[in-house]
Amino acid sequence: MTLNQTIADVTARIEERSSGMRATYLDRMARAADEGPRRAHLTCGNQAHAYAAMGQDQDRLATERAPNIGIVSAYNDMLSAHQPFERFPDLIRKAARAQGATAQVAGGVPAMCDGVTQGQVGMELSLFSRDVIALAAGIALSHNTFDAALYLGVCDKIVPGLIIAAATFGYIPSVFLPAGPMPTGLPNDEKAKVRQMFATGEVGREELMKAEMASYHGPGTCTFYGTANTNQMLMEVMGLHLPGASFVNPNTPLRDALTVAGTERALEITALGNDYRPVSEILDAKAFVNGIVGLMATGGSTNLVLHMPAMARAAGIALEVQDFDDISSVTPLMAKVYPNGLADVNHFHAAGGLQYMIGELLDAGLLHEDVKTVIGDGLRPYTREPELKDDKLTWRDGPTQTHNDKVLRPATDPFQKTGGLKQLKGNLGHGMIKVSAVAPERHVIEAKARVFEDQEAVKLAFKAGEFTEDTIVVVRFQGPKSNGMPELHGLTPTLAVLQDRGLKVALVTDGRMSGASGKVPAAIHVSPEAADGGPLARVRDGDIVRLDATNGTLENLAPDFADREPVTADLTGNGHGVGRELFAAFRANVGLASNGAAVVV
Repeated sequence: MTLNQTIADVTARIEERSSGMRATYLDRMARAADEGPRRAHLTCGNQAHAYAAMGQDQDRLATERAPNIGIVSAYNDMLSAHQPFERFPDLIRKAARAQGATAQVAGGVPAMCDGVTQGQVGMELSLFSRDVIALAAGIALSHNTFDAALYLGVCDKIVPGLIIAAATFGYIPSVFLPAGPMPTGLPNDEKAKVRQMFATGEVGREELMKAEMASYHGPGTCTFYGTANTNQMLMEVMGLHLPGASFVNPNTPLRDALTVAGTERALEITALGNDYRPVSEILDAKAFVNGIVGLMATGGSTNLVLHMPAMARAAGIALEVQDFDDISSVTPLMAKVYPNGLADVNHFHAAGGLQYMIGELLDAGLLHEDVKTVIGDGLRPYTREPELKDDKLTWRDGPTQTHNDKVLRPATDPFQKTGGLKQLKGNLGHGMIKVSAVAPERHVIEAKARVFEDQEAVKLAFKAGEFTEDTIVVVRFQGPKSNGMPELHGLTPTLAVLQDRGLKVALVTDGRMSGASGKVPAAIHVSPEAADGGPLARVRDGDIVRLDATNGTLENLAPDFADREPVTADLTGNGHGVGRELFAAFRANVGLASNGAAVVV
């Protein structure tokens, strides 16, 4: 199938824009690779320290020319998605030994849960944790004793942070091993209904707690299609997972078999063998374009519009919001997974999942097939799905027909002809909006502005009955320089109630919304942020604001808007408590949201 012209043009534009930085990056990776296996450059004393605790593997590490895998793990048992990783190091070490090789846990990285910190002060550290994860993984791999790396991470900032580290150590082959989603619990629409009822006082905290616990009920990723599951899709479409690995439930024989197979493949692609596949060659412009196509086709998380530019920059590639918008314009929305529909990721996987979707997108000329992946050359093998036969892992041809067209549809007959994300530009700045779950009649909202400087003030105004007409809710000083750019997902039930009452409402903010942001139109990541003197700092209560997702504009219609002085806010309270003191340098040096809101790249 001929590649879609827009996909080809965007890819060429990215390659041209990135040519200088990409050439520099690849030259650095090639020079590092030319030095040969890293352990060869360590002294006997260096190596003795590295192998002292390795027991039965000591002699093999010290005297044999066998690969040594470094495991970088985001394990903790507070995150349901990461709790299954507790078992992975033992599985990996055993699999490596069976191949005459070794594996060591190189280091751990922090992994915070946005579900726990949602609406709490700790959320102000969430986005910055991505950069901390990249730094921590860099320290883990700096010991220079590894021939390949296995990355164990699933959720929001963890995978992007690990990708930044993997790209930085791009001369080392890397395989990402997921843990999988928890089994289906309380349907997401029922959970959302209880949340809205709690917001209006119709039910109490006891009923809310029951619903939440029934929804998040066991080990594995939360089953809605937020950032965590979008990350897993991304790793598979970009060729860093084994085919079909993303959505296999934890602690099952197939999941364990995929972990073992991922270990074996990591050993096969080191510089010591005949199929050296450094991750620097996998993470090219085509891989990132494929990832954006997957994001649009599945209606994935808005957070990836922040993360992917930062991830790409670590590999010498410059992505811009325009790239997302252009790719969205030609990519069909093929999946309806909550919050875009009623299904969860288990239903999506059962309907044909990524294997069906990748096959459809390849046949439609919307994905680059000529890419490198961890398993070989070309993306077509990712249309195959894993299965166990007589306890042996094999791959079979994936489905060529959807098993449930209410969840997953062909590229030729999609839910929408275009993807779910649009950029917004105007005199209020540069932002974006996720429209895949927003009803078409709400794609254009023009109304008076109400200005707030934190989400709690919005909730108080709601409880006081102050929202009685169509309203654009402006929540400013929520950008990365202000307070770390926390998600404002706690506003979703409140705004959804107003919308259900018949009001036209929208959110405009320099902050973030979750991948589960839902049905309320929200202009997010508006840049420059208010703390930088951005246009949101000039908005006043009563201004007429127009959010037009159809034409991609975001405008304040007040005639004197351009002449106003921006207001400032007292942000001193954002600098202490719950560890915020430690991140002052991050807030001072973070980049624009439109470039990924990054500190380390």
